[in-house]
Amino acid sequence: MKVLVIGLGGVTNGGKTTLAEKLKNMLPNCDIISQDDFFKPESEVETDERGFKLYDVLDALYMDEMVTSIHNWMKSPASSGVVTEDPQKTCDNLKNFYILIVEGFLLYNYEPLNKLWNRRYFLTLPYEECKRRRSTRIYQPADTPGYFDGHVWPMYLKYKNELEENASMQVDYLDGTKSQEELLSYVYSDIIKELNKLRE
Repeated sequence: MKVLVIGLGGVTNGGKTTLAEKLKNMLPNCDIISQDDFFKPESEVETDERGFKLYDVLDALYMDEMVTSIHNWMKSPASSGVVTEDPQKTCDNLKNFYILIVEGFLLYNYEPLNKLWNRRYFLTLPYEECKRRRSTRIYQPADTPGYFDGHVWPMYLKYKNELEENASMQVDYLDGTKSQEELLSYVYSDIIKELNKLRE
């Protein structure tokens, strides 16, 4: 049994969840862990001097719990409820592989996670497009006026710069303005290549 751990990170509203779900439907023995499931309750998230809740930082998340969940999955992926019996998806030579897609906006800036990735993808969007998409989404708690410009976008740039400055980190940057089909096709074939390498 071999395990492949894929990171699907990047900008808010970049299409991470949609891409992860589509990949899960196409790949054999594939499961998803979403970083959004590890947010601390609102009462534990810090507020800055402008009254903005600081959600777009590592401290707003139970990162240790997330790492534990990934390790637990890696130890026994077959017991995680991964559906394995779909014959269309499972090419015989990939039956012994289990794939975990971890999707979230802050995956590569937390050291304990960086030992786990087989492949890292990072979705990007230009400012205007990101702001437009963000404005169409309903969040709990809702974005307050100025929140995107005052907190969300600056934090995205900060963490993205950290990533780009880390020369040892191999990250595949993806253009989130491309069609979902194009992104899916690229990432899917890249993962299949990775699986074939592991098989050899």
